[in-house]
Amino acid sequence: MLPMDEHNKVLIDHVHPADWKNPTPQEFYDMVVIGAGPAGLITSLIGAGTGAKVALIERHLMGGDCLNVGCVPSKCLIASGRSVGAVHDAGRFGVKVPDGVEVDFAAVMERMRAVRAGISHHDSAERYTEKGIDVFIGSGSFIDDQTIGVGEVKLKFRKAVIATGNRAARLPIPGLEDVGYLNNETVFQLTGLPSRLAVIGAGPIGCEMAQSFRRFGAEVHLLEVAPQILIREDRDAADIVERALINDGLNLITGCKVLGMEKDETGKTIQFDTDDEAGQSIQVDEILLAVGRAPNVEGLNLDKVGVEWDERTGVKVNDYLQTANSRIFAAGDICFPYKFTHVADAMAKIVFKNALASPFGLSRWSTKKLIIPWTTYTDPEIAHVGMYEKDAEEAGIAIDTFTHAIGDTDRGLADGDEEGFVKVHVKKGTGTIVGATIVAKHAGDLISLITTAMVNKLSLGSLGNVIFPYPTQAEAIKRVAGAYNLTTFKPWKQKLVNFVRKLS
Repeated sequence: MLPMDEHNKVLIDHVHPADWKNPTPQEFYDMVVIGAGPAGLITSLIGAGTGAKVALIERHLMGGDCLNVGCVPSKCLIASGRSVGAVHDAGRFGVKVPDGVEVDFAAVMERMRAVRAGISHHDSAERYTEKGIDVFIGSGSFIDDQTIGVGEVKLKFRKAVIATGNRAARLPIPGLEDVGYLNNETVFQLTGLPSRLAVIGAGPIGCEMAQSFRRFGAEVHLLEVAPQILIREDRDAADIVERALINDGLNLITGCKVLGMEKDETGKTIQFDTDDEAGQSIQVDEILLAVGRAPNVEGLNLDKVGVEWDERTGVKVNDYLQTANSRIFAAGDICFPYKFTHVADAMAKIVFKNALASPFGLSRWSTKKLIIPWTTYTDPEIAHVGMYEKDAEEAGIAIDTFTHAIGDTDRGLADGDEEGFVKVHVKKGTGTIVGATIVAKHAGDLISLITTAMVNKLSLGSLGNVIFPYPTQAEAIKRVAGAYNLTTFKPWKQKLVNFVRKLS
């Protein structure tokens, strides 16, 4: 965890203390959890909080990717990037910013390390020990279907949970290993800003980091094999973000097939073809690889205990997060396609319930009932929950779609947010919400209202009865609900209103 400054020393002291002594194991544990990322941490806390005997094993850093090399550090950089964006955009709000404003990249990164260190005590080995959990630092692997080994120590369990997460995937690009590259782990070790940066992969991580580094002052090239960025997102939403990236001065190269790389004293050269032109190249100082994730299944000895797994998708589980071995469960990124911290949190509750609080398999909870929102933290953000239009079509569900532009709200106009929208899909002829996408500066905050409605089976029309503070961008949700309600106002209702009015 470089650089080893005061902040990273605090972090390491919390999440992988050098002087940590593993406890003497208890004779038997109700649950042993392998992996102390969000899924493993929360599963352990719930278990210990109910009086269960719980052991938690972590071979690297407690807190997992989220704290150390994911959500926390990336959002710190994004926040700094947004500040730069606000400065550059200040002129159109009547604010004159002096020429020569510069970004102190070293200070940006130090702030990130300080914030991360300040949060890290929540995930510390000491805190979890205080909660009554036996914390073991080391590599855990199955010895048999009731024993896990950590070094020379053997932990007997009634139930076990695999929560080992995943890591950055690699691409078999000729020359990649020779020239060297960054990933979501090593990019946060930078102390100097690369003058020229290539980001390979225009998914959420690639777009977020490309935009931030461009705002810090780097020349950024974003390379994507698909014909557009964020291929899983609503096309209208992705188009808005694509325009924002280009407006920031980022060089977007889509339909790009990277052929190879080489390095000399002038930099790292990337050779590639595009759909429009073959034999192209760019030269950069650093390369950030952002092309997906690979599950951490190695070294667990899963075959020995009958747990099925795949090197691409991870541990195989049923809807109750149970593996092929009924005593062993899994939770989080290691087994689920939606790889988000908030989903790991939800799965931790499910896995505890099903492993230790569902006797004879009664009253089990299923992942099928999860309604999962997510956000891409570009500027503007894209937030989504439920189905896209293509999902509904594939499922044979006829839908009606209602959209309202953020720029058509008074607050959107006041904020200068000309682009962005709220788009909600309902089952045709009903107000049942099946999915929604929001594009706005704080779309991730706005989506929770629609998610809450879906979880509680509230119709889109019912959101029209909610009183929204004025002026807010959230009023776009009310406008969408109002548009739906107008479609329910049939001619016979109009006649009834006219009749009642005459009697009033």
